Amino acid sequence: MKSIVLKAGREKSVLRRHPWLFSGAIERVLGEPAGGETVRVASARGEFLAYAAYSPQSQIRARIWSFDAAATIDASFMAAALRKAAAVRARMLPPATEAWRVVHGESDGLPGVVIDRYADTAVMQLSSAGAERWREAYAQAAVALGNVRRVYERSDLEVRRLEGLAARVGPVIGDEPADAISVREAAAHFLVDVRHGQKTGFFLDQRDNRAKVCRAARDREVLDVFSYTGGFALAALSGGASHVTAIDSAADALAAAHANLIASGLDASRITWIEADAFGELRRLCDRGQRFDLIVLDPPKFAPTEKHVARAARAYKDVNLWALRLLRPGGMLYTFSCSGGVDAALFQSIVAGAALDAGVNGRIIERLGAAADHPIALNFPEGEYLKGLVVQV
Repeated sequence: MKSIVLKAGREKSVLRRHPWLFSGAIERVLGEPAGGETVRVASARGEFLAYAAYSPQSQIRARIWSFDAAATIDASFMAAALRKAAAVRARMLPPATEAWRVVHGESDGLPGVVIDRYADTAVMQLSSAGAERWREAYAQAAVALGNVRRVYERSDLEVRRLEGLAARVGPVIGDEPADAISVREAAAHFLVDVRHGQKTGFFLDQRDNRAKVCRAARDREVLDVFSYTGGFALAALSGGASHVTAIDSAADALAAAHANLIASGLDASRITWIEADAFGELRRLCDRGQRFDLIVLDPPKFAPTEKHVARAARAYKDVNLWALRLLRPGGMLYTFSCSGGVDAALFQSIVAGAALDAGVNGRIIERLGAAADHPIALNFPEGEYLKGLVVQV
């Protein structure tokens, strides 16, 4: 087997079972492994450390499959890891869940692999050279789980370019999915477009947080900012909100949200849709003296990498400042960041600064994260991308 040998002292992260090896940690490569090929990882003294997928074009030069010298990295290994991940979800998901994450990359021992399930459709998203190499094995294993009619691929992430991989979208097994796959979440129904929607079609990571908003919304006036296809807005309506205002800049997202409202059988008279830039609309609402009891801020990824953090911090502060000004005394702000470059401590500091500038006193009632089917491995803290705070003023 081809192998990579680490520089002296650079094995520490592997011994802590971190799944990534950066190019700077590698002393030499023995053989000429192709992209995605499995290599043996050895210390400077030649000791076995792990088996990993080699990625010659990425700064993350290798992603580890196993730390077990007796492991065989093949299609059966991949299928077994997928079955294990699926079995864990079967024990943790709420009853009658129709959409969930089956595999969550490094946290399930499958770096670069995401598989989401929407009713009888599995959507696969592969972001690394190693994951790409075992593409067919993942698709076959997803079908073998049962009740999966088709596997559709949404490997259209920008990060694939860093791996030397072209985007790939389309059916892997079975026919093209419908334009809208109907899935139920609590009292709401969502029509998910897995071919064109954000991520793999829907924000599954916010499922638990939508349930929290649902429980908190009764008899409250709610503002849902960056509402996309209405996840939080419909959760609030389902929970008995007196009225919901939902803001998004994309007309197609709002059209999908309205379709979800109709599919859910909710009262359309209790919601107002606004197509507008969120930052400008928040200022206009504030200028008009409008106030709300509960506000949800779930913006897009302002900081995809570390170099964007300063700009992202300004954007997060601005949007939280205006939201805090729009809350009535005793009101609740559910605010989120999905930027990997903004950690939990920095996000809290940004929100605290926004409260100070808004002239309000706030306290953290709860810290929020991704749903349980998006676990964070203890040896891979980078997996904690979604941070949320519930702030009461």
